[in-house]
Amino acid sequence: MIDLHSHLLPDLDDGARNLEEAVAIVRSMAEDGVQRVAATPHVREDYPTLPSQMEQSLTAVRAAVAATGIPIEVLGGGEIALDELPRLDADARARFGLGGNSRLLLLEFPYDGWPLSLSRTVWELRSAGFVSVIAHPERNREVQEQPERLDEVVRVGGIVQLTAASVDGRLGKRPAACARRLLELGLAHLIASDAHAPLVRAAGMSAARAAAGDEELGRWLTLDVPAALLAGEPLPPRPRSAPRRGLRGRLRA
Repeated sequence: MIDLHSHLLPDLDDGARNLEEAVAIVRSMAEDGVQRVAATPHVREDYPTLPSQMEQSLTAVRAAVAATGIPIEVLGGGEIALDELPRLDADARARFGLGGNSRLLLLEFPYDGWPLSLSRTVWELRSAGFVSVIAHPERNREVQEQPERLDEVVRVGGIVQLTAASVDGRLGKRPAACARRLLELGLAHLIASDAHAPLVRAAGMSAARAAAGDEELGRWLTLDVPAALLAGEPLPPRPRSAPRRGLRGRLRA
């Protein structure tokens, strides 16, 4: 599996507190079957991470992981708040590129309210050659009430990422129900852990993959799609066996 959203870089945000905890998160991921993970610290007002800070911490974590022999590749990135995006110059955006792909950006969907400019932002980024991965919209109350509102965002090029703990129910009934509905509508494309600690908000990628309800769909969400995104390739077709119903039950890439 490939995990494209985690907070394992130490002392940058609300994720890992130190290098030892970062290695523990990575170890738990490898034991769960993750082969590649993107370390994506918050880039927002309360955690104003700089590209240089991410890169320096990434180097330290990679060295520590290599020293332990854990069989996993740690990649870089950043989880960028929508209101922070205009403040980043071209160099910063490229350096925060998800998984080292300078044309791939992980954008944080807010937990409250609907970001009115989201569709336009995704469209403008796509016009400029960027692919937008929208992080954890199923945890937003307005999306929970109207999951189909994400249709426009996907139609203009947005790639929707669900949190593993939403898919398998660890975050409660509402995020779980919303995640299921987005999968039914064809409005979700990948699962990532958003892991912050080895145990609390742990990765749990394999459990989420199983909870997707279809073996081929689980692979598509946790391996096929993230691999294509990292490579800058078109998304592979959604498995035909995957359960779908309702509005636009097909993949938009």
